[in-house]
Order: sequence, then structure tokens, then C-alpha cells
Amino acid sequence: MPSTTLRTLRHRWPTFVGSFVALSLGVALIAVMALALASSQDAPARGPDRFAAAPVVVKGQDTLTVPTSPDDPTRTRIHTRELAQPHPVPDALVAKLRRLGTVVQDRSFAVRAERGPDDLVGHPWSTAAFAPYELDAGRAPRAADEVVVSGDWARPGTRLRTGGGTVRVVGTVAGLGFENAVFHTDARAARLSPRSLQLVVDAAPAAVREVVRASDGGGVRVLTGDARRYADADPDRDSEALTAMNALFGTAGGVSGFVSVFVVASTFAFAVAQRRREFGLLRTAGATPGQIRRMVVAEALAVGVLASAAGCVLGACGAPRLAAWAVHEGLAPRWFTIGDHTWPYHAAFWTGLLVALCGAMAASWRAGRTGPTEALREASVDTRPLTWGRWAAGSALLATGAVTLVLALVTAPGELLQRKTYVSRPMLLITAVALLAPVLVRPLARLVAWLPARLPGAGGMLVRENAAAGVRRTAAVAAPVLVTVALAGSLLGATATLGGAKATEVRERTAADFVVTSAGDTGFDEPALRRIRAVDGTTEVAASSSTAVYVLEDGVALIRSDARAVEPGPLAATARLPLAAGRAEDLDDDSIIVNEEWAEHTVGERVDVWLGDGRRKSLRIAAVMTTGTGDNGAYVTPHNAAAAPVDRVDVRLAAGADPAAAASDLREAVRTSGGKVLTKDEWVRGTAPAADRTTRVGLFMVLGIALLYTGVSLANTMVMATSDRTRELTALRLAGATRWQVLRLVAAEALTVVVIGGLLGTLVAGLNLAGMWGALGLLSVWTPVVIPWATLGAILCACAVLAVVASVVPAGLALRAGRDVPYRP
Repeated sequence: MPSTTLRTLRHRWPTFVGSFVALSLGVALIAVMALALASSQDAPARGPDRFAAAPVVVKGQDTLTVPTSPDDPTRTRIHTRELAQPHPVPDALVAKLRRLGTVVQDRSFAVRAERGPDDLVGHPWSTAAFAPYELDAGRAPRAADEVVVSGDWARPGTRLRTGGGTVRVVGTVAGLGFENAVFHTDARAARLSPRSLQLVVDAAPAAVREVVRASDGGGVRVLTGDARRYADADPDRDSEALTAMNALFGTAGGVSGFVSVFVVASTFAFAVAQRRREFGLLRTAGATPGQIRRMVVAEALAVGVLASAAGCVLGACGAPRLAAWAVHEGLAPRWFTIGDHTWPYHAAFWTGLLVALCGAMAASWRAGRTGPTEALREASVDTRPLTWGRWAAGSALLATGAVTLVLALVTAPGELLQRKTYVSRPMLLITAVALLAPVLVRPLARLVAWLPARLPGAGGMLVRENAAAGVRRTAAVAAPVLVTVALAGSLLGATATLGGAKATEVRERTAADFVVTSAGDTGFDEPALRRIRAVDGTTEVAASSSTAVYVLEDGVALIRSDARAVEPGPLAATARLPLAAGRAEDLDDDSIIVNEEWAEHTVGERVDVWLGDGRRKSLRIAAVMTTGTGDNGAYVTPHNAAAAPVDRVDVRLAAGADPAAAASDLREAVRTSGGKVLTKDEWVRGTAPAADRTTRVGLFMVLGIALLYTGVSLANTMVMATSDRTRELTALRLAGATRWQVLRLVAAEALTVVVIGGLLGTLVAGLNLAGMWGALGLLSVWTPVVIPWATLGAILCACAVLAVVASVVPAGLALRAGRDVPYRP
């Protein structure tokens, strides 16, 4: 039997090469994603940035700590959340610290400058030495309109228009890589950012700790050594970057693993199905079913070992390139590289080998049942393309998808809007439809080729009958198109539909004509608010602050909810809250507006919360909002967010007021504060509609990798399918068809199969998006489903080009090599 297998390899080399290519690329894909995921588990040790040269940093209370003990007092847990309004270091403690040594108060605030970087941040010049920054040109600032900047985007003598007025660059310092800084004089920085949340003390750490301990600082922290990094602007950025990368590469790995396993299993099953006559001939020669099965498994083992090893090598070459691209696109931090992990290679190798063996073993049972008479068959009609096992598996998966969808809609529709859900659900339906595809292929083929079959000539009829008769071949070739279109339609359609739903929520919730936002964390001061209220044509002005409230749910989970602090009257006039119960006008200093996600959401009931500054308070529920897409937070009055600066002002105009004149007056009113005036439409477009750039780029990375692989697999499967049709092409030539007629027929069949795969993929995408639309409706957000028709059309065109080229070229080579019998009239 081994010698027979080697002899048949000479005639079956396209099948073996196709299986090798599909498996090696699939293993490479799994290896790349596993290496990236493994390398994103740990971040390198990082020290302080801005305060690397500071002796001691004293930081005001910036966290809320709540102990919980659900059942057993001995199992008390401490929950910590970052405060929305951190506390400054108490003045009395600052006075005591000044007795120990020099105290420098730190301030940080956002800066907007024309032709400057978008992430400029301002500091007092006295803090520059703690990084340390050193002047490389010019001098230190001495006047209120003088600044020193980091980097090379401005030179000494340059005048900059900022939100706080025009300033002159008098010096530059070399950038240190973690920020783009603008240094003002200490007096000017104190006016721009009155609150100082941390300070540097030039004294012995032990003495500083003793003073803080004796003063009962109430959450004040003394930072030394590597702990000084907690005084940086974003001390948790490495852990946040790791979380984001784990989610990104985990999603990419899941999608890539599914696509590769799906394609490899389909390819191996098709490769075995192609050899029906060969197995029939071996059975005629005396081979037993067991020998046929062992031969198929042995071939799969040989191909699997070689292809998996080759895939691991390809993965080792591709993973560093993926890491470099992720860093360049901002998906990963600068320090991210591929580590020297070994388990991803084991996972990829054994997964590839296991999939190859499972696919071959499943097909080998059917191969072993091949009768000797199969060698005498000349027709390629699939009389029984769907086995009972495939029927059962496909039906079970389809039923599972339907049942889980209904359960989710009934119990927790919000889960269908989560990324992990709308990324994973398409895989279930894709597999189900792919398993049941042979049942759907024949009617779809007749439907797609209905019009061409009625045109003059026999070409259309042949396309229809060939696609309908060769069900296994058609389903195998359509599988890559199915997974490509279904994934692209489901993922891109889900994000677009969710973005549209968020935009709909913001649009329906906003009754203001203009929304004015502040430039940074300092917000609008009282003079700026008076100027806004004095603008002609305004009837309602709602000044609000960004804050948060914290609630202990079930005594075990400390949950943070974003909130806005606003007066109830202006809130009711400038916003249309999606209320399920209660009234916005009933909000007062003793109450709160919550949404239906809260454990307690009954109007009139009281709920214990911690406010944004850490104070604990019992508030009455004045109104309850619907859940929506998850952005409906909470509302409190400014009394319960006293430390939160006003960062947004909603303005409503009187009837007949001139919007253009009002916009101009509003811009003038906030010019010195650096505020930005947006119309309602600009506010909707700028806040709610689409995912951020990182999410978009990450999603396209996931899709790009999957689509590239399925594109190669499509071409690979087409080559395998066409190489097996030499006898059929010969029959066509004997019947009188010219070479170009045969090639046109092959191209038309390829296009038909692509259309069939596209229809199946669109069906899967439509079912997934219909489930999301139903979930949004149950959450009181009625928005149309967005199907990315342009993207799907481009994908289908690309698949059509690949399929035509991958089918016509092998057929042309077969005809050119004289493998057919030319007909001469």
C-alpha cells in the first residue's frame, strides 16, 4: 500500500500541494497570533518618568478604598477605584512639609497650540528639573507670555496661539519620549491650573513619611523609588496597554484560529472526496476498507508533519513583522516585541497536525465505504453529498445559534452588543451553514445560473448543471468565500450598526443647539460662564461637569458609573433623557438619576453611593433611564460634585435667533478659555458615531489577516478543483468546444461558485446583524442595520478575480500540454 500511495502521488500532486499550502499557512497564522499573544502578557519594568530625579513625591488622595465581606468576616476584601475628583494635599500638611525642605507644587493641564502636537501638556518650569529636562537652546521662562517647549516642533522666538492666549517660545528642551511638554512660569501655571494634586519635597523620605503619618493625611501617599511613577500622568498605561493588546491579539487569534481550522478541515475533506475513483480502483484491486482508511490517515500524517513544521518557520518570520506593524500603528506600546516563547510553536504545530488528522480521518470513513464500482463511474454527480453526521452536526450548530440568540434577547440583550459576542457568534453560524452548504448549493446554483441558462447557446446550461452536479466541489470552493464575506459583513456591519446606534442615542438625547467643551482639565471659570449666558439669543444654558459615582453591588463588587453633574432645570431644557420612569425635573441635591443596569433602579428607593471625591452618601432615585448601548450613565447635581470643574455647556437658542451670530458670540466668549463651540450635528459626529482609531485599525488587522488567508485558500482550492477536471475538459473538447469556449466555461463556473459563496456569507452576516438589531430594539434604541455593501462588493470582486485566475490558468495549462483530445471539424 505505501508503494501504491507513492505512485499515485505523481498524478495527485496538485491535491497534496494544495493540502500542504492550506495547512502550512494555517499553522503560520496560529503561530503568529499565539506568539503575539504570549508576548503581550508581561510588560518590562518601568521606572518614573517626570519625577525620575525627584527625592520624594507627595500625592493627594486619588483612590477610593472600600472593604467588603460578603459572608465571612475573615474573608474581607479591599476594593479600590480611582477617584473622579482626586484630593489635593491639605494646606496644613503642605505647611508642615515646607519646614523639612523645599516644596515644589506640580500642576499639569492640557494645552492647545496652533501647528503643535495634539497631546501638549503644560507644567510649571520648576518641575522640569525632576525629569530631568535640560535646556538645549534659549533660556527659562520669566514672564507670563513666555514658555519652554520640548522637542523640535518649535524654536526660540516662535509665537504660538494657545487657548490661554499668545505666548512666545524662549527655550527648548530635548524630548524624553513620554510627553510633549510646554513649561510656563510657576505663577502662570498656577493661574491656568489652580489645583495642585501632588508636590515634590526635597527632604529625607523617612522624615516626610513621619510628618504625613502624624498629620493623619487621609489617603495622602508618599512616593519614593520606582513608586514615583504613580505620580506620572498615566501610571497604569502599561497595564492598560497589556489589557488592550491581550484583547486585540486574543480576538485576532480566535478569528485566525477559526478561519485556519475551518479552511484546513474543508481542504482535507475535499482532497479525499476528489479521489473517489482512485479508491474505487484500489477496492477493485483487492484493497480492504481498513487499508484505504490507513492510507488516507498516513498521507495526512506525512503532509501534516511537514506542513506544520513549515508553518512554524513561517510564523517565526512573520511574528516580528506583525509586532513592528502594531507598534507603528499605535496598537502596541513602543516596548512591545516578540519574546522567546516556545509554547506558541507547540500549540500551532499540534493544532495543525490534529486538524489535518481529524479532517482526514472523518473523510477516510467515507473513503473506506467506497465500492469497487466507483472506479467505473464516468459521471461526477454527487448523489449523496451530505452524510448523516454532517446533517446532525450542522443542524445542532444551527439550533445552538438560534437558541442562544433567543436566550440572549430574552435575558441579557446587552451582551449581544459586546465585542467578544459579535466577534464569536459569526463563527458558530459560519460553521453551521458550511456544514449544511451541500444542501443549499444545488438550489442556489440553479437560481444564480437561471438567467444565463436561458441565453442562446449551451454555455449557461453547462454552468448550471456542472455547479449543481458537483455539489462537493462547489461547496468546497465556496467555503473560503463564505467565511470571507460572513466575517467581513458581520464584524464591519456590527461596528457600523453599533456606531449608528450610539449616534442615534446622542442625537435624540441632545436638545441643545450648541455644545461648548473646555480645552483641558481646568474647565470653564465663572467669568467664562457669565459670558456664555450673556450671548444674545440664548434661552437655556446648562453647565455640567464630568464626575463619577460608585456603588457596592451585592456587597462584593465596587462598580464605577460615569456621571454628569448639572442643575435639574437646565438639564430638562437642553436634554431629552431616555427615561423609563420618573422625571428629570425631580433631580435635587438629595437624589440621583440612574439607568436600568443598576442593581437598584426603582424610583423613590434610596441607594448608597460614593461620590466622585470619595464621600459616601445615600441618595434617592429620582428617575431611571433605559440601558441603551451602555453610555447612559448617571446624573447628580453640582452640590454632589463640588470639586468637578465645568467642562461642557449645552446652549439652547430662542426661536428666531440667528445661529451664525450666536456661534460667533459663543466662540468669542470662550476664546480666552480655549473652549470649542460645536453645533448639535458636529457634537453628534464628534462624540458618538464610530469606534476610535485603535479599534478600527485593530479590527481591520483581524479581518485583513483572515481575509488574506482565505484569499490564498480560495485560489488554492480552485487550483485543486480545476486540476481534477482534465477528463471533463477532454469530453468538452471531444464534443466540439474550442479551447476558448472551454476556458470561458471554466471562468463562468468560477464566478458562479463565488456568487454562491457570497450569498451564503451574506445570509450569515444578515442573521448576525438581525440579532444585534433585535437587541438594540429591546434596549430602546431603534436604528437601521448597516450592511457594508461597498466592502462586501470589493471582497466579492477580489474573490472573483482570484477564482477566475486560479481556475483558468490550470485549465489553460492542461489544454496547452495536450492533455485533451482536440476536435477538428
